[in-house]
Amino acid sequence: MIQGCFLEAGWSRGDLTEAEWRVLKDLLPIEPENRGRGRPPEQNCSIINSILWRLRCGVPWRDISPKFGSWNTIYRRFRRWSEAGV
Repeated sequence: MIQGCFLEAGWSRGDLTEAEWRVLKDLLPIEPENRGRGRPPEQNCSIINSILWRLRCGVPWRDISPKFGSWNTIYRRFRRWSEAGV
């Protein structure tokens, strides 16, 4: 059964499977639930799926599918992880 972010993001062909996510999730930094400002951060699984989608399609950040959320949120998380060597 598909659970968690797989249902929220509208799981599609190129997205991570549950087994792939179980392996990957412990390698990512823990995002704080709320940094004291604004909305809580997006789930890492959805962020990873959106980054993978962008890499597969080769589109600019601003053209990321709206089903993944705000392109700016995705880009900022990608940039933060890249700078941290994640």
